[in-house]
Amino acid sequence: MKDQDSIQTLMDDIGRRARAASAELAFASAERKHAALIAAADAVWARRADIIAANAKDMDYAREKGLSDAMLDRLMLDEGRVRSIVDGLRAIAEQPDPVGEVMSEWDRPTGLNIKRVRTPLGVIGVIYESRPNVTADAGALCLKAGNAVILRGGSESFHSSDAIHACLVEGLKAANLPEDSIQRVPTRDRAAVSEMLTMTDHIDVIVPRGGKGLVGLVQREARVPVFAHLEGIVHIYVDAAADREKALRVVLNAKTRRTGICGAAECLLIHRDIADGLGAEIVRALIAEGVEVRADDGLQQIEGTTAASDDDWGREYLDTIIAARVVDDVDDAIAHIRRYSSSHTDCILTEDDAAVARFFQRLDSAILMHNASTQFADGGEFGMGAEIGIATGKMHARGPVGAEQLTSFKYLVAGNGTTRD
Repeated sequence: MKDQDSIQTLMDDIGRRARAASAELAFASAERKHAALIAAADAVWARRADIIAANAKDMDYAREKGLSDAMLDRLMLDEGRVRSIVDGLRAIAEQPDPVGEVMSEWDRPTGLNIKRVRTPLGVIGVIYESRPNVTADAGALCLKAGNAVILRGGSESFHSSDAIHACLVEGLKAANLPEDSIQRVPTRDRAAVSEMLTMTDHIDVIVPRGGKGLVGLVQREARVPVFAHLEGIVHIYVDAAADREKALRVVLNAKTRRTGICGAAECLLIHRDIADGLGAEIVRALIAEGVEVRADDGLQQIEGTTAASDDDWGREYLDTIIAARVVDDVDDAIAHIRRYSSSHTDCILTEDDAAVARFFQRLDSAILMHNASTQFADGGEFGMGAEIGIATGKMHARGPVGAEQLTSFKYLVAGNGTTRD
C-alpha cells in the first residue's frame, strides 16, 4: 500500500509521460501504428502460456474474494480467449486509420476552403474492472486513434493485465513509437483512481468500464470529462407477432451465452396475448437452462419461477437470473423500458413492422435491436475490431466506442490572401 503523496507522485509522472507521448502519436504514420499492433498481437500469442499463468493467479485471488461464477467467467483466460485478444488486435490494426480523415469539406463565397478533419483526443484514461481483455482492446483502440492511454484495471485482473500490457509495449518498441503511449497504473491502490479523476492537466477524457458502483464513482468525482458507460440493463420484448423459433433461439442466446457481459439480457417482457403460450414456453426453456426466472404475477403460475420484487426491475444481474413480466402491448413495453432502462441495449422480437418502427422511434437507447440477440452489443460484432466500451450518454461517442469514436476534429481553413470585409 502506497501513501497518498507517493500515489500523487506516481500518477503525475505517468500523466506527464503520457502527455509527451501523445504529442508524438498525434502525427505518427498509419504504417507505424499498424506495425505496433501486429507486433503486439504476435507477442500476445507467443507469450500465451505466461498470460494464462498470470491469469491463474488472478483467478485464485478472485475466488478468495468470493466473486460470483459470472464474474469469474469475465476474468478467466484460456487459449481460446487469448486467441480472441490476438484476433482483436489484428482486426484493429487492419482498420482504416481515422486520424486525418476529412469528415467534410466545403467552399465559401469569400474564397475560403474549409475542411473538418479527425484528430486525436490526446490522453485517455481508462478505468475498468475484471475483464483483462480490456487491457488489449483499450490500448489498441487508443493507439489506432493516435491517443496515449493510461490503463487502470481492476484488482482482480492485476497480473493478467500486466502480462498483456507488456506485449503492447513490445509492439510499441518494435514500431519505434513512444513506450509511454500505453501505460498501466502499477498498483491496486484505489487512491490511483481518485487521482486519475482530477488529472485535468494530463488527461483529456476518462472512460469508465464496469458496474454501477465504478461508473457512479467516476461520474460523481471526475473533474476530467467522462464518456459514460453505464450498466447494461438490457430488455427483450416478445411481441404478440413474434416468430416462435426466432424468439426461443434469441432469448436463450441473449441470456445464457455469457451471463457476465453487459449485453446479456436482464429483463424479459412478454405480450399478454402470448403469455400462456409462447411466453410460458420461453420461460420454461430458460428454467431448463438453469436460469432463475423472477416473474411478476402474470407468469408466476409457471412451475419453477420465483416471485419478482420491486428491486428486480432495472437490475443488472450479470448472472443466471432474469426478471420477467407481462405487458399489455408494445406501448406498455416501451413505458417499462423508459422507466428502468440504462439506455444501453433493448430488443424487440416480432414480425410486425409497425411494432418495430414504434419501438425504434420511441426508445432512445444507444443500441436498439430487432430479432437479434443482445449479445451482439459489442464493438467487434459491429465491425470495429473491438471496443473500449458501450457509451450510454448522448455526447460525442455513443454505443460501441471504437477508434473512430476516440477522435475529435479540427477545422483546416485555407485562403489565398483572403481578407474579410
